[in-house]
Amino acid sequence: MIDLAIDKTKPIDLSVDKSDRKEKFLYMAFMTFFLLAFPLGYKMGLMDLSTMTLWGRYFCFVIAAIGVDLIWGYTGVMTMCHAFFFCIGAYALGMYMTIENMPAGAEVPDFMKWNDVNSLPLFWLPFKSAIGAFLGGLVAAGVFAGVLGYLIFRRKIKGVFFAIITQALALAMYLLFSRNETMLGGSNGLTNFRYLFGFDLHSENVKIGLYIISVIVMALVYWFALFLTKSKFGKILVGIRDSESRLRFTGYKVVNYQTAVFVIGAIIAAIGGMLYLPQTGIITPGRMDVRASIEMLIWVALGGRGNLKGAVVGTLIVNILYSVSTSLIPQAWPYILGLLYIAVVLYPNNGVTGFCSSVAEKVKSITFKKVSYAENK
Repeated sequence: MIDLAIDKTKPIDLSVDKSDRKEKFLYMAFMTFFLLAFPLGYKMGLMDLSTMTLWGRYFCFVIAAIGVDLIWGYTGVMTMCHAFFFCIGAYALGMYMTIENMPAGAEVPDFMKWNDVNSLPLFWLPFKSAIGAFLGGLVAAGVFAGVLGYLIFRRKIKGVFFAIITQALALAMYLLFSRNETMLGGSNGLTNFRYLFGFDLHSENVKIGLYIISVIVMALVYWFALFLTKSKFGKILVGIRDSESRLRFTGYKVVNYQTAVFVIGAIIAAIGGMLYLPQTGIITPGRMDVRASIEMLIWVALGGRGNLKGAVVGTLIVNILYSVSTSLIPQAWPYILGLLYIAVVLYPNNGVTGFCSSVAEKVKSITFKKVSYAENK
């Protein structure tokens, strides 16, 4: 727990110690490996293109998980609608790609023709341009999260009640997007994309490029989140998680900080969704249902919440297990997911990264004792 009696006039010490330098070195090595090893492995015939594309989607999920960790791990607010923000970004880019990929002379997509709609709805017009789609997705996610977060946080709703409200929101949005009347493809979603910004999505070089962009964006989002957590803003978030009442007593406007981190997490998720869509080729309401948001919580909890590298590790572990189990024994995945859920409930704080750190500390302690004993002897 941090000291909440913070002197607002005293500058925050942001100096980097040896552990910080070591952590940065390890993650630079991690990113460099994925930037070089997979593309080179494909060029050398050691892996196929679909595997690299699959990992590109994993990194999109990692981006969303980092946003969840900021909200839940560092601030202590369990959000169960984060998959909806992920889908906002995907749908925003999907609307632009739908317009871009319409046949010459077509005024509206096919699913609108089936509903006797002969002109684009007004809310589709900003997404006729790439910039409009990008900004529209980020603004929509940010505004939605800002309004929702402020209305909930100002009433001091938290804990399980906040989780229930956001869960209900996720279900409501899932049902809304599934209706044909919303003009977003209904339960079939948006699909049949061939081009993005004029590039052929079936091209080998484009798929490699999307993978590399996903790794780079994940690295940038990670370092942004790391900077955020090391700053005074991040320390206040931890203070809210550990003792919100004490932080309110010291004069901080907790609602503003909670709303701000909720908005940041939503925008980060939307970015992940935008990168996800071109690599998977489809976005449906099923990606925003309650189960999808719960899975995001499991990613973070399994890796170790309140620890950004835990969000990375947990997301990769769960998604790799999903790919392997659904390929070998598809029926086993619900049971595996259930076991993971039980594990994160029984061991909610440390996760995989915390367990590995504790083992490393014990090994280091035993080794040090043996060396000391040998020297004394």
